[in-house]
Amino acid sequence: MRIALGLEYDGSAFCGWQTQPSGCAVQNALETALSRIADHPIATVAAGRTDAGVHAGWQVVHFDTDAIRPESAWVRGVNALLPPAVSVLWAREIDSAFHARFDAMSRAYRYRLLPRTSRPGVLHGHVGWWHGPLDIDAMQTAARALVGEHDFSAFRAAECQARTPVRTLHRLDVGPDGDCIRFDLRANAFLHHMVRNIVGALVYVGAGRWEPGAIATLLASRDRRLAPPTFAPDGLSLVGVEYPSRYGLPAAPEILSPF
Repeated sequence: MRIALGLEYDGSAFCGWQTQPSGCAVQNALETALSRIADHPIATVAAGRTDAGVHAGWQVVHFDTDAIRPESAWVRGVNALLPPAVSVLWAREIDSAFHARFDAMSRAYRYRLLPRTSRPGVLHGHVGWWHGPLDIDAMQTAARALVGEHDFSAFRAAECQARTPVRTLHRLDVGPDGDCIRFDLRANAFLHHMVRNIVGALVYVGAGRWEPGAIATLLASRDRRLAPPTFAPDGLSLVGVEYPSRYGLPAAPEILSPF
C-alpha cells in the first residue's frame, strides 16, 4: 500500500530534507516517526529536497507499507512522535503508481526578504535580508525575462546534479508583503539553488547595482560565474506542489507561506 502525506516544517531546525548520517534532516525525523507507527522501517520520497534552512508550507511525500492503519494514525499518531518544527497536515492512501517527485507537474516557492538597515531579529531565520531599500518595480521588470522555458545554467549551483539546465518558469512575481518583499515562483522543476540565485540577481537590480536588462544578459550567458552570490536560505519556503487531478490529492492554497 502506498501512502501520500502533506507536510510543513521550519527548516531552520534541520540540516535540510535529505537524510543524513547524523540524523539531523527532516527525512530522518519523519521516517523514524512513520516506522514506529508502521512497526517496520519506512523509506520516504519527497516532491523536492529542500536545503538546510529552507522551510516548507506544503511538502508532499510518499511511502510504502504493509501496515493497515487509519489515516488518522498517519497524521495525529505521527505528529505525536515528530519534533515540534515538523507536522503532517494530511494523509491519503494512493495508487501504487504515484510518485511524489516524478508525478509533480509544478512546484511553487516563495522567498520573503526584509529590506532595511537593521538585520531581522524576531524574523531571524524566516526572512532573507538586504541592508537597504529595493526598487520593486525594477525587479519585477527584470523578472519578466526569466519567465518561460530557458537554459538556467547561470542560476544553477555548481554541484547541481540535474541532467539538463532547461526549466520552464511559469510564474515569477515580485511584490510588497508588509515590511518585506515577496518573490513568488512556480516552475515545472527547479535546479539546485535556482530560486536563491534568481533572488540574488534581482536584488542587485533592486539595489541599483544592475540595470533591469542585465538579467536577460545573464540568462543568455549561461555562465554562473557572472552572477551575484547565492542568497541566504532563510526566507525560502516550498509552498505548493501540483499533481494530476486523477490522484485526488489536496491542493495547496493559492497563497501559502508558513511565516
